Amino acid sequence: MGELWLSTPNFIHPTHVETIALLSKLKTKQHIKIELHAEEIELTSSECKSTYSNIKQYVFDKYGFKVSSLYIAQVKEKCGIKERENYNKPKNVDLNQPICPVEKEEAIKDAFRHFQMI
Repeated sequence: MGELWLSTPNFIHPTHVETIALLSKLKTKQHIKIELHAEEIELTSSECKSTYSNIKQYVFDKYGFKVSSLYIAQVKEKCGIKERENYNKPKNVDLNQPICPVEKEEAIKDAFRHFQMI
Protein backbone atom coordinates (compact mmCIF):
# COMPACT_ATOMS: atom_id res chain seq x y z
CA MET A 1 0.00 0.00 0.00
CA GLY A 2 1.32 3.47 -0.86
CA GLU A 3 1.66 6.52 1.34
CA LEU A 4 -0.74 9.43 1.35
CA TRP A 5 0.42 12.87 2.53
CA LEU A 6 -2.21 15.41 3.44
CA SER A 7 -1.38 19.08 3.85
CA THR A 8 -3.86 21.54 5.34
CA PRO A 9 -2.68 25.18 5.22
CA ASN A 10 -4.30 28.07 7.14
CA PHE A 11 -5.64 26.11 10.12
CA ILE A 12 -7.66 28.38 12.44
CA HIS A 13 -5.61 31.61 12.98
CA PRO A 14 -1.95 30.96 12.15
CA THR A 15 -0.79 31.04 8.58
CA HIS A 16 1.66 28.61 7.06
CA VAL A 17 0.62 25.73 9.30
CA GLU A 18 0.76 22.32 7.75
CA THR A 19 -0.69 19.08 9.00
CA ILE A 20 0.92 15.94 7.67
CA ALA A 21 -0.45 12.46 8.14
CA LEU A 22 0.88 9.09 7.05
CA LEU A 23 -1.94 6.65 6.37
CA SER A 24 -1.31 2.95 6.12
CA LYS A 25 -3.44 -0.14 6.41
CA LEU A 26 -2.69 -2.31 9.41
CA LYS A 27 -4.27 -5.63 10.21
CA THR A 28 -4.69 -5.28 13.94
CA LYS A 29 -7.41 -5.50 16.53
CA GLN A 30 -5.89 -2.80 18.72
CA HIS A 31 -7.05 0.76 18.25
CA ILE A 32 -6.19 4.04 19.89
CA LYS A 33 -9.00 6.53 20.25
CA ILE A 34 -8.02 10.17 20.68
CA GLU A 35 -10.40 13.06 21.30
CA LEU A 36 -9.13 16.61 21.25
CA HIS A 37 -11.40 19.59 21.74
CA ALA A 38 -10.25 23.02 20.56
CA GLU A 39 -11.48 24.77 23.71
CA GLU A 40 -9.10 22.65 25.82
CA ILE A 41 -6.04 23.91 23.99
CA GLU A 42 -4.34 27.02 25.34
CA LEU A 43 -2.94 29.39 22.75
CA THR A 44 0.74 30.24 22.87
CA SER A 45 1.78 33.88 22.65
CA SER A 46 2.79 33.46 19.01
CA GLU A 47 -0.67 32.11 18.18
CA CYS A 48 -2.35 35.08 19.87
CA LYS A 49 -0.71 37.58 17.55
CA SER A 50 -3.15 39.71 15.71
CA THR A 51 -3.19 41.26 12.27
CA TYR A 52 -2.58 44.92 11.53
CA SER A 53 -6.26 45.37 10.68
CA ASN A 54 -7.31 43.87 14.05
CA ILE A 55 -4.93 46.23 15.86
CA LYS A 56 -6.24 49.21 13.88
CA GLN A 57 -9.84 48.25 14.67
CA TYR A 58 -9.10 47.79 18.38
CA VAL A 59 -7.44 51.22 18.61
CA PHE A 60 -10.29 52.86 16.69
CA ASP A 61 -12.98 51.20 18.81
CA LYS A 62 -11.31 52.00 22.15
CA TYR A 63 -9.64 55.36 21.47
CA GLY A 64 -11.59 56.75 18.51
CA PHE A 65 -8.66 57.50 16.22
CA LYS A 66 -6.97 55.71 13.36
CA VAL A 67 -3.40 54.44 13.27
CA SER A 68 -1.40 53.53 10.19
CA SER A 69 0.46 50.33 9.45
CA LEU A 70 3.66 52.38 9.52
CA TYR A 71 2.97 53.45 13.11
CA ILE A 72 2.21 49.87 14.13
CA ALA A 73 5.47 48.69 12.54
CA GLN A 74 7.42 51.44 14.35
CA VAL A 75 5.95 50.46 17.72
CA LYS A 76 6.58 46.76 17.01
CA GLU A 77 10.23 47.61 16.39
CA LYS A 78 10.41 49.61 19.66
CA CYS A 79 8.89 46.67 21.56
CA GLY A 80 11.30 44.20 19.98
CA ILE A 81 8.60 42.29 18.10
CA LYS A 82 10.22 40.57 15.16
CA GLU A 83 8.85 41.63 11.79
CA ARG A 84 9.24 39.50 8.73
CA GLU A 85 11.46 40.70 5.89
CA ASN A 86 9.94 43.54 3.87
CA TYR A 87 10.65 42.95 0.20
CA ASN A 88 9.32 46.35 -0.89
CA LYS A 89 12.18 48.25 0.70
CA PRO A 90 12.61 51.88 -0.34
CA LYS A 91 15.50 52.61 -2.70
CA ASN A 92 16.36 55.80 -0.82
CA VAL A 93 17.82 55.10 2.62
CA ASP A 94 17.29 58.70 3.83
CA LEU A 95 13.52 58.50 3.42
CA ASN A 96 11.67 60.91 5.72
CA GLN A 97 8.92 59.00 7.45
CA PRO A 98 6.49 60.42 9.99
CA ILE A 99 7.17 59.33 13.57
CA CYS A 100 4.34 57.83 15.60
CA PRO A 101 2.90 60.35 18.11
CA VAL A 102 3.11 59.38 21.80
CA GLU A 103 -0.67 58.98 22.32
CA LYS A 104 -0.95 56.68 19.30
CA GLU A 105 2.10 54.71 20.42
CA GLU A 106 0.49 54.12 23.83
CA ALA A 107 -2.79 53.06 22.16
CA ILE A 108 -0.92 50.60 19.92
CA LYS A 109 0.95 49.19 22.93
CA ASP A 110 -2.41 48.76 24.66
CA ALA A 111 -3.62 46.80 21.62
CA PHE A 112 -0.46 44.66 21.78
CA ARG A 113 -1.21 43.88 25.44
CA HIS A 114 -4.83 43.13 24.57
CA PHE A 115 -3.76 40.63 21.89
CA GLN A 116 -1.03 39.23 24.22
CA MET A 117 1.78 40.27 21.90
CA ILE A 118 3.74 41.94 24.72
